[in-house]
Amino acid sequence: MIFYESLAVLEALSPRVRGLLRYKAKGRENSMRVVVLGAGVIGVTSAYYLAKAGHQVTVLDRQSGPALETSFANAGEISPGYASPWAAPGIPLKAFKWLFMKHAPLVIRLMTDLTTWRWMAAMARNCTAARYALNKGRMVRLAEYSRDCLIALREETGITYDHRTQGTLQLFRTAKQIDGISKDIDVLRSDGVQFEVLDPAGCIAAEPGLARVSSKIAGGLRLPNDETGDCFKFTNELSGLCQTMGVEFRFGVDIRRLRRNIDSVACVETDVGDIDADVFVAALGSYTSAVLAPLGLRLPVYPVKGYSITVPIVDESRAPASTVMDETYKVAITRLGSRIRVGGMAEIAGFDLDLPATRRKTLEHSVEDLFGGAGDQTRATFWTGLRPMTPDGTPVIGATRYSNLYLNSGHGTLGWTMACGSGRILADLISGAKPDIEAADLALARYS
Repeated sequence: MIFYESLAVLEALSPRVRGLLRYKAKGRENSMRVVVLGAGVIGVTSAYYLAKAGHQVTVLDRQSGPALETSFANAGEISPGYASPWAAPGIPLKAFKWLFMKHAPLVIRLMTDLTTWRWMAAMARNCTAARYALNKGRMVRLAEYSRDCLIALREETGITYDHRTQGTLQLFRTAKQIDGISKDIDVLRSDGVQFEVLDPAGCIAAEPGLARVSSKIAGGLRLPNDETGDCFKFTNELSGLCQTMGVEFRFGVDIRRLRRNIDSVACVETDVGDIDADVFVAALGSYTSAVLAPLGLRLPVYPVKGYSITVPIVDESRAPASTVMDETYKVAITRLGSRIRVGGMAEIAGFDLDLPATRRKTLEHSVEDLFGGAGDQTRATFWTGLRPMTPDGTPVIGATRYSNLYLNSGHGTLGWTMACGSGRILADLISGAKPDIEAADLALARYS
């Protein structure tokens, strides 16, 4: 419950956030038993909003705790304005050039399986101006709503996760990069997203740690309403709150398959026995597709590999204040408390989880080139995760042709950004309520 010291606290928030805070749980007479598959940030936020809507929720995960896979060490940015599909005009040519860069943002391993080539072909088909505008528009819509849901959740629960509300700076090293942002600005303007186009001095004013490298900066696009935070901390804190609401978490459970009736799911088969429910939610990230395939559902989600390093700060004056997106290397450099999280790159390599030293060098190069001396690289930790990417960039949220099976997957690099909004939309759909934003174009049916 929310206990405000004064009405002014509530009124200071945006109208939509105030509305989200006033949202009341549905009565227990409408309660259903819901099983959520997956305890990453998407699964846990789904569980939270389902429990808040009055449902009896059980979360299953093969790991020993929440957020131990893709949600563990992501870039840490909550950037609605930067919500953009990777499939964009000119990307195929850029991808070819990137293959020959020393610190390439994209790495494609030679793969022979049909799934990889089918997904890449579908992504290429989305690299038109019209599809880019359509996909970015709905991604920004969901991401903006999700940011408002996160603010409301934070105000309601008091949850902490090393969060900051100091915006995101997309940093351009060349004039050509600045010239290429007009389409993004058009979408931001049409969706009412605040932004600032900055010269080098403006970039340094926003991020003083860049003062020593002013000669490397051509300009920037700043999104002042973006936030940062530790996704792992958030997910663990929220899972604790969920348990106080009655959510049951069952960790160390191997999910084998969904057993179906004619037009519904009967139960989930696990290594500890069958678990039945009224409703099932598949939120298994990159592994969702494999669970759905035996049901005849083709979810075009591919595991695009990403990397991060987490560096302890040793010089505050040189460290970033919030998030800086290094456009040249497609790397996000984010302040998380006393640490710097450096995340990025995309690798087409299936479900491989090895940690090549060359990828670490790219992350180190980006952060040291812009914020040299801010962190101690000798104490940095190196991590990789599989981002569940759809070919159009938009996640898949909503119903399937099975009456009691819902999806919440395919968020790519934006799972942290879109988590709360996705969970709230899913809970509304399952509860029979109309979501606050348009959600029909987020469902699996768009691929029919």
